[in-house]
Amino acid sequence: MPDVALDRIAALPLRSRTPLDWGHSALSDPIRLLTGIAKDEASHLSQVTRLLIRRGGQMDRGHQSAYARALRALVRKGGEGELLDRLMVSALIEARSCERFGILAATSPDEELAAFYNALFSSELGHYKAFLRLANKVADKVVVEARWGQMLDHEARIVSEQPPGPRIHSGVA
Repeated sequence: MPDVALDRIAALPLRSRTPLDWGHSALSDPIRLLTGIAKDEASHLSQVTRLLIRRGGQMDRGHQSAYARALRALVRKGGEGELLDRLMVSALIEARSCERFGILAATSPDEELAAFYNALFSSELGHYKAFLRLANKVADKVVVEARWGQMLDHEARIVSEQPPGPRIHSGVA
């Protein structure tokens, strides 16, 4: 089974933690979980689709996630804060995904699925860090750190309000 060190998950800046029991519960029906992952990733794709459309491309719209919608509602409209907030929302989505994939990798009894989740963990970790690096390029470090702290607090509340389930951005029981 791939080794996803729990300390790598614990190093994420999230203000709420997903218990390992969520992983055991979610893995009780791996087909349903894989479907949920596909839906969650489709949501990420919808963000890219909007960029494509603005730049002359075209793609069909994906499903809407209540978790992502609640995070996007935090984005300040217009002005310098909008881009920073959009980057932070993306970083938060990736960080939560990273945490959940790490939990799944650590708790999966299926070696193939554990390896798959471990690879997704690494991918999402890179994405989360990339969005934060971009945020630090568009705003002053002090501003970024202050807003990041606020966004982390909001994300913890938002994830706690999601219905429990085996989706990557669900709440936990």
